[in-house]
Amino acid sequence: MSDSGSLEAATTTALWLDQLGAPIPRRPRLSGDTATDVAIVGGGFSGLWTAYYLRQLDPALRIQVIERHYCGFGASGRNGGWAIGELAGAFERYAHRSSHAEALRQARAMFDTVDEIGRVAAAEHIDCGFAKGGNVRLARNTPQAKRQRNEIAHEHERGFTEDEIRLLEPDEARGHMNATRIHGGIFFAACASLNPARLVRGLAEVVEAAGVSIVEDTTVTSIDERRVETTSGTVEADVVIRATEAYTRDLAGERRTLLPVYSLMIATEPLPPALWDEIGLAERPTFADDRFMVIYGQRTEDGRIAFGGRGVPYLYGSRIARSAELHDASHRLIRETLVDLVPAVADVEITHRWGGVLGIPRNWVPGLRFDRRTGLGSLGGYVGEGVAASNLAGRTMADLVVGQDTERTSLPWVGASARRWEPEPFRWLGVRASRRFLAAADNHEERSDKEAGAAFRISRLLRGA
Repeated sequence: MSDSGSLEAATTTALWLDQLGAPIPRRPRLSGDTATDVAIVGGGFSGLWTAYYLRQLDPALRIQVIERHYCGFGASGRNGGWAIGELAGAFERYAHRSSHAEALRQARAMFDTVDEIGRVAAAEHIDCGFAKGGNVRLARNTPQAKRQRNEIAHEHERGFTEDEIRLLEPDEARGHMNATRIHGGIFFAACASLNPARLVRGLAEVVEAAGVSIVEDTTVTSIDERRVETTSGTVEADVVIRATEAYTRDLAGERRTLLPVYSLMIATEPLPPALWDEIGLAERPTFADDRFMVIYGQRTEDGRIAFGGRGVPYLYGSRIARSAELHDASHRLIRETLVDLVPAVADVEITHRWGGVLGIPRNWVPGLRFDRRTGLGSLGGYVGEGVAASNLAGRTMADLVVGQDTERTSLPWVGASARRWEPEPFRWLGVRASRRFLAAADNHEERSDKEAGAAFRISRLLRGA
């Protein structure tokens, strides 16, 4: 089957959402003005985890979750299904905010968060296909292998152990995943693969059964102290939490707070056992390689490969458009990349293709904030690594709202903030230029097997990382 034919026939709903069955049930919208103790704007992982842990801490709280579409509509229902125990912000930046020891403590809190998600899923009977198989990041040329050796030496100098993160020799890496041109790899233990839509929808059902009110099909237009304005009424609340991730750009005054960046995915048909014997991934580790233009994949619970990457051009004005989710050239490139990685899937049918947006703060450092005086809080900006990070953020936000001092409330990312993104056209020029430099760096390394340091440094300078 040709690439174009397979992709043209693919379902354009995210695999995870499609497997829920259609249509996805909608809860009623907000009907007029109301009052509550805590209003949470956003029915994805960040908002629902916050509601879940608030309910655990104070069952008497009145909690209102307000969602524009349906719970899991955004990144929470469309991502790669990686619950990875790391934060996108550089370790050094968190250490600069506090200390090396505190940054290390935060990193290990993220490691533990992967297990916490598995614990809650089991305790609440949320069948999300959770499998903690770790993450395998392959090195597929000499520069990638060199970067990985330096990275592991640096991580162990920081205090991380071989049990947490270690270098893989080529044969060991190939034992995890039989990909092409393997020079080595890194194994990172704190990662699980799962079905994110089943997790987010299950979490919504759990918090609703515990007494949290959820309204859907309700568009929030602005957030102020003690007040949320929507197209269906006003919500007065002592505490207002913004958990809108990339869609923050749609709120009044928030256009430049987070940069919406597209990531696209494909999914294969279920593969036969003989093909899996050839590919590997027996323990369902998530997988990637060490190119600059991010790719990511997993072996799904039902035996598919779900695979994605970033590369859709940024849309001027931080625009979010359905057409970008189905960018044909990007989906073709993702399939070509998968076949290059695993040639055995060249003739396998692609059953699904989709995309969605993630949110990036100007300093690329995720964080959460809560102001007790105003009652305003926000969390997010996970730079595409929010499945696990949103759990730790939600637990921490719940602690802050009820006024508990815990080991989480003093972590370095609490209170982290970023300046706003530049106005257009500077934002568009910088993001587009950075993407071009990263793609050029990957092409150079692939062709020459030599490091493309200059292009990468220029890209990082442009994006402010």
